[in-house]
This record gives sequence, structure tokens and C-alpha cells, in this order.
Amino acid sequence: MPPSQNSSKDNPISPIAVIGGGSWGTALARHLAVKGYPIRMWVYETEVVQNINARHENHLFLPGITLPDNVTAYHDMSEVVRNIKSVVMVVPSHFFRKVALEMARHLPEDASVISASKGIEDNTHKVMTQILEEILPTSYHERIACLSGPSFAREVAASKFTAVTVASKNPETARYFQKIFAAPHFRAYTHHDPIGVQIGGALKNIMAIAVGIADGMEMGTNARAALITRGLAEISRIGKKMGANPSTFLGLSGIGDLVLTCTGDLSRNRNVGLKLGQGLKIEEITRDMRMVAEGVLNTKSAHQLTEKLGVRAPIISGMYHLLYEGMPLKEVVDRILSTEPGEEFE
Repeated sequence: MPPSQNSSKDNPISPIAVIGGGSWGTALARHLAVKGYPIRMWVYETEVVQNINARHENHLFLPGITLPDNVTAYHDMSEVVRNIKSVVMVVPSHFFRKVALEMARHLPEDASVISASKGIEDNTHKVMTQILEEILPTSYHERIACLSGPSFAREVAASKFTAVTVASKNPETARYFQKIFAAPHFRAYTHHDPIGVQIGGALKNIMAIAVGIADGMEMGTNARAALITRGLAEISRIGKKMGANPSTFLGLSGIGDLVLTCTGDLSRNRNVGLKLGQGLKIEEITRDMRMVAEGVLNTKSAHQLTEKLGVRAPIISGMYHLLYEGMPLKEVVDRILSTEPGEEFE
């Protein structure tokens, strides 16, 4: 059973731990703090810890956004997780296991954990809740959830309207985190398919790179729409093979997040694709990037996953050959465009 949050004067609102000090973690910390929750943030960078505590701003990853006084940053995980009831994991997928292992060492026995990280782990090809289930004892498994959906960090931090999905195998856990996150401008829908929700959130970043490339090459809006739609088909095929419900990909964490990331100006993955389409090399683009473009990192694990599952995924395959094998851009685009079309829904 998830622990209860009580906001009465006799039982003040319990603090929430936010693990991760990037733009998304900072935005969610601010959102929850505005709701009145005392927030303890675990942040890797010492200078960010100091800046948040002294100036109430994450100057590296979310500059210009003021954080409430009830957000406190730490570099010591034990201080963040001590006596905590609710944990929000928001670290990049390629660091997720390492940080989760450290978090688990200090996690109280009755705590609930929600992952807002998007990605697929290299080598294991697991999504984040699967990593949590591997790390945490079985007594925690009913209290694990995930959050995903079309949600740019800067817009959430500015309290602009957003709708997301909160998914868990346990409906009570989904409703528990729904209540924590829900606000008039932040609508949270519950879902029972955490695998599907996370697959949509991870793979849409790769599709956004492909769409950005097409836009950078000025291929037109027809091509953009085609890539988004066929990208959704690849995501659905992969998700179905992993046991997800195909209808999940018609929701916020599927088509909703895909459209936002492929078309929004705040999308780091789309912007990487735009620059690739304009002739820059991936090394030039990522060299000076402070914030992670998850699609670049997840293309390798996603490609390995499609081969493992035996799923046809020409867009993901093309992005892998471009980003990791140095295939010329024109050849990649030609390969994707020359893929023999079959039945649309197969």
C-alpha cells in the first residue's frame, strides 16, 4: 500500500525526494514545491547544489526560473532519502542504474518510487521501472510507477498547462502519484501499462532526431507527417513485442509525446536532427551540449532491442547507422525512403 500524504496542520505534508538536478528534475521539483511539498533534491553537480540553495535557481540547466524556498538541494543521497515516503527519479537513463543503486541503500521500507526518466538501458534493454524492480526487493514492487507524456521542462516550470500519464502495475500506486502531481495546470491521468508508457517516452526521442533531419534538409511537411506516423508504427511494434498494450501508444505517452518532441522548438532531440540535416556532424553538435539529448544515447540500445526482438524498424536502424557507424546522411535517408511498404497495420 502506498503511504498517505496528509496536508492537515497536525500532520504536515511529507517531503518528497527528487533525484536528479537536470532541467526536467528541476521543473518537477518546482512544480511539487509550488503545491506545498517540501522538496529535497539530490544533485550531482556541487555548483548546482550551491546555486539552488543560495540563489534559488538552477543556473546550469534551467536558468531564469526561480525555485521556491521549500526546495533544498543536496549532494549527499542519505540526506535526501532519509525518512522519505515518496521518491521521484529524474536522472538520465544511462546513469539511472548507478544512481538508483545508491538511492536504494538509503530508501525507507515503506517508500514509493516513480521514475520520470525516459530511456532504455544499454545492454540489458530494460526500461527504468524494470531496473527499479531488479534493484529493489519485491516488497517495493507494488509501489513503483512511472510518469511520461508531452512535457517540456521549461513550460512545466513556467506553470503552463501540461497533461501527463502516471502508470503502475498497481492502480493504488498510480492514483497515489496522480494525487501528488495533479494541479489545475498539470493534469495527470492514470494508466496500468508502465512498459508501454516508457517505451513511448524513450523511442520518441529517436524519431524526433529523424524528423529534425528531414526538416533540416527541407524535405517538407508531408515528409514530417509521414516520419511521425511511421515512427509511431515502429514504436508500437516494439512495445507490443515487449508486452505493452498497443492502445497505450495512442495516448499522451505515445502519440502525444511523439508529436511534441518531433515538432516543438524546445526539443533538444529535434534540434540535433535539424543540425544533422543542415550538414553538421554529430560530434560537432554534441560537443558543446550541456543537457543530454536522450535520443542520441538511446539509439544504440533501441537498435539492439529491435534486433533482439526481431522487429522491423527502418527509422531506428537508419539513425543507428548514422550516429554510430558513420553512414553518410544521404545514404541513410535513401535507405529509409526506399523501405518497401507493406500493409500499413501489420
